[in-house]
Amino acid sequence: MANKDLNKAKAAKKDEFYTRLEDIEKELKHYRHHFKGKTVLCNCDDPRCSNFFRYFTLNFEVLGLKKVIATCYKNQDVDLFSQHECEKAVYQIYEGDKNNNRKVDDDEIAVKPLKGDGDFRSKECVALLEEADIVVTNPPFSLFRDYVALLVQYNKQFLVLGNKNAIKYKEIFPLFMANKLWVGVMPMTREIYFDVPQEYIDEGLRMKKDRTIVKQGDKYMARSPSIWFTNLEHDKRHEEIPLFKKYTPQEYPTYVNFNAIEVSKVGDIPCDYDGLMGVPITFMDKYNPDQFEIVGMSLDLADMSVIRERLGRNDGGPTFYIEKNGELVRLYDRIVIRRKVKK
Repeated sequence: MANKDLNKAKAAKKDEFYTRLEDIEKELKHYRHHFKGKTVLCNCDDPRCSNFFRYFTLNFEVLGLKKVIATCYKNQDVDLFSQHECEKAVYQIYEGDKNNNRKVDDDEIAVKPLKGDGDFRSKECVALLEEADIVVTNPPFSLFRDYVALLVQYNKQFLVLGNKNAIKYKEIFPLFMANKLWVGVMPMTREIYFDVPQEYIDEGLRMKKDRTIVKQGDKYMARSPSIWFTNLEHDKRHEEIPLFKKYTPQEYPTYVNFNAIEVSKVGDIPCDYDGLMGVPITFMDKYNPDQFEIVGMSLDLADMSVIRERLGRNDGGPTFYIEKNGELVRLYDRIVIRRKVKK
């Protein structure tokens, strides 16, 4: 195999993060009313081992589903991934308990071949996407931009896992601004553990990646800064952030390179300030579109010419700065918001 193909294969292996059933159950319980009479697609899942497919088949009647479809990329072998030398990809369909024995029997799951490799962007997989009402899965993190773009293009409702840093992607953040995408119910500060291939674990232990590979009970798992992304409504999205602090110029300095004030903690958003404010990305965990408007992000709004003039150089990528004791202090990425004044 060429080095290029092997690198693709290794990258694909690093996208194989298998979501635990308990994490799926914890999040999905908040959306049950959305699923009645709907067709659900899990289009980045091996239906033979996917906990998403398992969840929806086991809860088919409880949720009142119409149909569940699951597909995956055909090759699970790192040495063959890019050569397409393995068996044909398949997709599976489940349409409920046919014999009323309250079990999911093998003969109740229709197994059908795919002509291609099961890539979610392929024509036949897009046809399955068009049939679906709601998409729920854990897509490859490296293809997250393409994946969400496809869901938006076909106007699908969805609940998917992704790296929390995806909020900052130039292709993703505008969806948050337009209220076409938001964070799920699970807090952004809570960590998710995934089952991963053994070679990923071996590499992590060899490289001493203590923050990535951790032992849970009697097995090793991968820890990932992942969150749920969705366009399904949930109650948490409309809970107001309690505001009690008062604005003072001393406590809330104005940025050196953008006309907005710095709010270092979401809990410190002032209740009496109507101008622009920069807040940490964790604000998205509490964002209520009835209470706040998202204006933009420091990556796009920061005027770095001011910083170059002061420092005589670029000091990293675009972001906001404050001045403290005569020194410029570089801040982490900020989301710029404005409080909506109730009429």
